[in-house]
Parts: sequence; structure tokens; C-alpha cells
Amino acid sequence: MAQPARMKRRHWGLVLSFGLMVLVPLVLVLLYMWLVAEDQYASSTGFTVRQEEDGGASAVLGGLAQLAGGSTSADGDILHEFILSQALVQTIDEKVGLRDHYSAHWSTDPVFALSPDATLEELQEYWQRIVRISYDQGSGLMDVRVLAYDPDKAQQIAQQIILEGQAMINALNDQAREDAMRYAEIELDEAVARLKEAREALTNFRTRTTIVDPDADLQGRMGVMNGLQQQLAAALIEYDLLREQTSEDDPRITQVRRRIEAIRNRIAEERRAFTSDTTANSTDGEDYPTLIAEYEGLVVDREFAEESYRATLAAVDVARAKASRQSRYLATYVPPTRAESSEYPQRLTISALAGLFLLLVWSICALVYYSIRDRR
Repeated sequence: MAQPARMKRRHWGLVLSFGLMVLVPLVLVLLYMWLVAEDQYASSTGFTVRQEEDGGASAVLGGLAQLAGGSTSADGDILHEFILSQALVQTIDEKVGLRDHYSAHWSTDPVFALSPDATLEELQEYWQRIVRISYDQGSGLMDVRVLAYDPDKAQQIAQQIILEGQAMINALNDQAREDAMRYAEIELDEAVARLKEAREALTNFRTRTTIVDPDADLQGRMGVMNGLQQQLAAALIEYDLLREQTSEDDPRITQVRRRIEAIRNRIAEERRAFTSDTTANSTDGEDYPTLIAEYEGLVVDREFAEESYRATLAAVDVARAKASRQSRYLATYVPPTRAESSEYPQRLTISALAGLFLLLVWSICALVYYSIRDRR
């Protein structure tokens, strides 16, 4: 029959290793958490970056941009990175005194306190331990929790984070205003120069051709043509009547023929002036159709420059109106709270995690040891 199980040397070694690797460190952690670690107080706040809402098509485009991760989400991302940045840590340290507060407990709580000789980079790393940010990119809501050894100090740091965040948003607003006004004024200057150039080109055309309005001049020429056509019709009728009433030797018939011939010659001259003959007022030998085409092109350029100038002027007014109000602002939906009791450090949670970690380490070491021992 099998002998009763008894503790052997390897069993006592396993128990000893459990005590040294699990129980002793766990007892030290428990003693430190309940006897040494200083109480910490939390101040929570919540805020988001909002933009003023526009009506009409801009609101629709803004909604589509937000669905696609537009500017609202981008502003939240910028604010999130700014809160964790070294620049904010340095600014709050200068205004609130982070080093003095968190290093004051270094002698009594070196695990959770800040070293008095900490550099700016170490202070930034410590900042990420005492400041926890919960950020939802979809809604843009941001929750911040600040830990400190004093509830008033925690609330003061949280308030300073809001103030510095608002200052950063204001800086973005100022930069956006300056850029919008600068670009609008540049476009206005270009539109004014374009309009001035178009008007000067039209003035040079009128000076060169001594034609103020080719359309009016063309209408005058067409009036002359219509008058000649009417005179020719009247002369032909008169000629037909004379032929019926008198003989071919009548001097009046000869006179009417000469009149008809003169009118036809004048009509032919006028028609050639419309097609190929140079104008009497032109010094460059340009024909009339070319001048008409050139004038119409200059008029189109001037009208386009005027429309562009009016649109740019309206854009400047809109940019100036937008620059007079704040397009982005930091909306605080949860003011910084003041804790009445200490909730940190989370002693039970840290102790349980420490025990679990030590147990896992001991188990792995034991399994590795017996695996090597069994292969020998």
C-alpha cells in the first residue's frame, strides 16, 4: 500500500519560494499602501470645444464635415494633445507650483510623490500620472481628472487647465481671424487691380479708335444703310412710273438713273466698310469687325472684373463680421469639483493587482523550474 504523503524538501522549497516571492512582497505593498502612502484627492471637470453654428448651406457642410471627422474633432484632438504637452505643464508649474506641491511628500511617500530634483521631462511624465483624460472623438466631450494631496490644489489645477485651454482656443481664433482677413484683403487688392486694368484697357481702346461705343456707332451705320435702302426703293418706284408715263429720252429718267446708281454705289461702300474697309478713325488699319470683337472682349473682361470685385468686397465684409465674434470657444459642462474625501491611491485595487501579478510571476517561475527539473 502507498505510504501517507509527507512534505519533502522540494515541497518546502516551493512553499518557501511562495512566501518570499508572493507573501512577503504583498505584505510590504499592503503596509506601504495603508501606512505610508499619502491620501490624494481628485477634482473632475468636463468640457468640449464648440463652434458657432451657421445657417444655410454652411450648416449642412459643417454637419457633413463633423460626420467625416471634421474641424470640431480636430479642435478636440488639438486640445487633448495640448493638455498633455510640456508647454502646458511648464505654464501651470509657474502659476500653480506643481513641483513644490508634489515634491513636498517625497520624504514620506516616494512612490507616489515627485522627486525634488525632477527635470521638466520628468515633471511631464509625472503629469500624465496625476492627470487622466477621457476623450470621445465622436462627440468631442473631454473629461479630466486631476489628483493632488490637497482638494483645493486639485481644484485649482483643474481650473488652470480650463483657463489655459481657453487661452489656446482664443489663440486659434485670433490666428484664424488674422488669416481670414489677410487672405480676404489680398483677394480684394487683386480684384481692384484687375478691375482697374480692365477699365484702363477699355479707355485705351476708346482713345485709340475715337469710338466711345461701337454698338451705338454700329446702330448709326445700320441707320444709314436703312435710309439708303429706303431711298433706293423710292427711286426705283419713281423710275418705273416715269418709264410708263414718258419716253426713254426724257431727262427725268436719266436723272433718276443717276440717282439710283449713286445710291447703289453708296450702299456698296457702306457694306465694304462693315467687312473689310478700315475705319476712318482707326490709325492702325484695323477693320470694323475686328474692332467690334476687341471691344466686346474688353467689355466682358470689365464686367467679369466688376462682378469679381463685388464678390470679393462681400467676402471681406463677411470675414470682418466673423472676425468680430468668437467662432470657437471652450464650453465647460462640468465645473472643477472639490473632493470631500480621499479616493486615491486606490489601495484595494493596487494591492489586488500586485498580489495577482506576484502570484503569476511565482507560478511561471515554479513551472519553469519543474519543467527544467523533469528533463534532467
